[in-house]
Amino acid sequence: MMNIAMIGFGNAVVNYHLPYLAGREGIKVKTIFRREEDRVGDMEREAYYPDIAFTSDLNAVLSDLDIELIVVATHVDSHFEYARLALEHGKHVLVEKPFASTSGEARRIFELAERKNLIAMANQNRRFDGDFLTLKKVMESGKLGSIVEIQSHYDYFRPAWVKPGFTMLHGLAVHPIDQLISLFGRADRIDYDVRSLAYPGESDDYVDIDFRYGKAKMTVKCSLLVSIEHPKFVVHGDRGSFVKYSSGHQHKNEHGPTVVSFEPEDEANWGTLRYVDDDGNSRTEKVPSEVTDYGILYEQLLAAIRHGTDKPVKDDEVLYVLDILQQGVEVAKQAQT
Repeated sequence: MMNIAMIGFGNAVVNYHLPYLAGREGIKVKTIFRREEDRVGDMEREAYYPDIAFTSDLNAVLSDLDIELIVVATHVDSHFEYARLALEHGKHVLVEKPFASTSGEARRIFELAERKNLIAMANQNRRFDGDFLTLKKVMESGKLGSIVEIQSHYDYFRPAWVKPGFTMLHGLAVHPIDQLISLFGRADRIDYDVRSLAYPGESDDYVDIDFRYGKAKMTVKCSLLVSIEHPKFVVHGDRGSFVKYSSGHQHKNEHGPTVVSFEPEDEANWGTLRYVDDDGNSRTEKVPSEVTDYGILYEQLLAAIRHGTDKPVKDDEVLYVLDILQQGVEVAKQAQT
C-alpha cells in the first residue's frame, strides 16, 4: 500500500484527485494538509472524507514515515517550496500543473529529486481524458495514414472571466499543449498568436499556437469567448479524418464528495472516423469513446516508485512545456491588438 498526503484541498483535489483514487487498489490517501486560515468556516467538507485525516501541521505530514508520496495541489507560487520540502524529507512528490513558475524552478526540483533518489513528477492528468485516449487509439490504428493536421480546442464562453492577468496559458492551454508534446515531442517550429481581446498586452485570453512537425501542423486553441462548442479534436491524415467532441469526466454531488462515473460514454458523443481502406473503399465509422480515468496516472507513478519503470510524464517534457508557456506570455505582453 502506498500512503499519500495531499497539500491543498481545492478544486483539483476534490474533483480530479480524490474521486479517481476512491477504492484504488494499492493507494491510500492518508492525510490532507490545509492551512489554518483556509479551514476557517470551511470544515464541513472535511466530514465528507471520514477515512482521511486533516491537519494544519505541515511538519506532522513531512515527518510521517508511513507517507511515501506528497501531492502538491496549491497555487503555482508555492509549488516549488512545497515540492522542495517534500523531497528534503524523503518523500516522492507529484505536483499539480503548472509544475513550477518557471522551467528554472522545475529543473532545480528535478535535480534535487535525482540527488535524493526520489521521483518528482508533474500531474498532467489530462493525458488520461477519454477524448484524448480515443484520439490516441485512432492514431495507433493507422487508418488515418500520415497525420498532416490536428486542431485541439479547449474553450469556454465565460466573458466574466476575462480579466487582466496571464492565466489562460498556465491554467487551460497547458493541458492540450502537454497532450501534443506527449505525442510528438519537440516541435521543429512554434508560431505564437497569444493576446488579449479585452486587455491588450495585459492578459492572455486568446491562445492560438501552431506546432510544426515537418509538413504537419498541430494547433492548440483556447478562448473564453466561444459560445458554440468546437470539436475537441479535428484530425486530418493522408488517408482520412477524425472528429471527436469533448468527453465528460465526472458527476458532482450537491452535498457530499464528488463521485465520478467510469461508464462508457453515450454513443451520441463517439468520434467519427472517415478513411480510405487498403482496397480503396471509403469507410465511415463511429469510434467508441475511451473512459476518462485520472487514477491511471497514479498507477503508473506507483509502478515507477515500486519497480523503477519510466515515469508517465518525463522531466524534459515538463521543462519544454513550461518554456512554451513562458514564451506565450511574453508574446501576449507585446501584443497590442
